[in-house]
Amino acid sequence: MAEPRFDTISFLSDYGRVDEFVGVVHSVIRTLAPRVRVVDVTHDVPPHDVRAGGLTLARSVQYLAPGVVLAVVDPAVGTERRGVAVEVGDGAAVLVGPDNGLLAPAVAMVGGAGRVVELTSPDHRLATPGAADDGRDVFAPAAAHLCNGVDLAELGREVDPAGLRPGVLPLPQLEDDGLGAEVLWVDRFGNAQLNLGPDDLDGLGGGDRVGVRVDERTRSARRVRAFADLVGGELGLVVDSYGLVALVLDQRSAAEELGVGASDAVTLVPLDEGDGREGGATSPVTLRPKG
Repeated sequence: MAEPRFDTISFLSDYGRVDEFVGVVHSVIRTLAPRVRVVDVTHDVPPHDVRAGGLTLARSVQYLAPGVVLAVVDPAVGTERRGVAVEVGDGAAVLVGPDNGLLAPAVAMVGGAGRVVELTSPDHRLATPGAADDGRDVFAPAAAHLCNGVDLAELGREVDPAGLRPGVLPLPQLEDDGLGAEVLWVDRFGNAQLNLGPDDLDGLGGGDRVGVRVDERTRSARRVRAFADLVGGELGLVVDSYGLVALVLDQRSAAEELGVGASDAVTLVPLDEGDGREGGATSPVTLRPKG
């Protein structure tokens, strides 16, 4: 019998909590690997939203315990898309899930893929009584068997890591009048994370204020270190806990006030000296078309 290898599975999905899906996956894992602890990262990824799931996983992966990461956001379940297990960190962890771009951002975040196998072994999955449920029948058993010490090669044929489907992460665009950005994520507090790092703001000038253009309006935002540095309803730009720039308000929802959500376009523009000193000041502009 193989020696146990991992004792933790970190589980992310779009299953929600209304149905039994999360509990069933937990029970499948516990049946096959009773000593393993399952950590629920989140099950509130928007249904079928592979992009949102991939971004959530990428934000989380560097903080997850060593072990197996089980990720299931799988709108093409039951089709010819592959299920895969991807070894990362010289074997410190294995990511298990569909090869649909969901895993790719996290794999890149931790240094790239080592060995990769397609999950084809009939001995390491559950029989499917009807419509495919690969989270329950393929991915959960694979994760449990890996924890039990089953070698990656026993789960299926090895495939070229370069053939993994890439994730789609938008890049900022330098425009004639500013910097075109995109909202990656809005958290439950209404902070809107952008696809920008702090260095991306350097081209907008050395001042602490920039213009944020959304819905034919430009609003002044101040670059601050903490939410509490904002006063009087000011819009702020902070470097968030993941190292990216986020639009924020102090104890209020910036996303709601600006009317933005994930995938929405935002343009950051330089402000002339004296422009936008009032937190709510606006001026008419032309909205940047979404790319």
